[in-house]
Amino acid sequence: MKINGRGLAHSFGVPIVVLLFVMSCAPVISKQIRDQVRPDITFNAVINDPEGYKEQMIILSGIVLKTENTKEGTLLQVLQRPAGFRGKPKDVDETSGRFLALDSRYLDVNVFTEGRAVTIAGEIQGKRTLPLDKTEYTYPLISVKELYLWPATSRYSDPYSSVHIGFGVGYSH
Repeated sequence: MKINGRGLAHSFGVPIVVLLFVMSCAPVISKQIRDQVRPDITFNAVINDPEGYKEQMIILSGIVLKTENTKEGTLLQVLQRPAGFRGKPKDVDETSGRFLALDSRYLDVNVFTEGRAVTIAGEIQGKRTLPLDKTEYTYPLISVKELYLWPATSRYSDPYSSVHIGFGVGYSH
C-alpha cells in the first residue's frame, strides 16, 4: 500500500523512530522529583554532614555493592559514581564514597545484584554507621522516592551483535 508515493512502513516508521529517540534522551527521574532537588547540594557535602541535609531531596548515581531485605524494606549499599547522560553512573574509577538507599518496598536481591548501576532519587534521612570490613563506616541514608535500575551489561560482548538495545526499569512510590 502506498500513501502519497511512500510506503506505509515509511509513513509510520519515521514518527516511531523519532519518538523512541526522544524517549531515550529523557532523564530517568521524573520532573516532579527533579524540581524538588536543590542543585547546590552535592554528594560531597552530604557525605561530610548527612544530618545537616536531612529532609532534602537528592539524586545520586552509583553501583550496587550489597542488597539486603530488612523489616524496614530493602536496603541498598551503593558506591557513588558521577552521573553521566540521563543520570547513568559513569564507568570511571571515581567516587566520593558510599551511601545507603532504603526502599520501603521489597526489591528482589537477585535483580538488584552487586555491580548493577542505579540512579536513585530520595530524601536524606541522616546517617547510619555500619561495619565495613574491619572498621565502621558512616553512610548517608537516603529514603528512596524513585529508583532506576539500568539494564544489565556484560563484560563480554557478543561478537555477532553490534547493536544492543535495552531499557532499564524505573521504580517510584
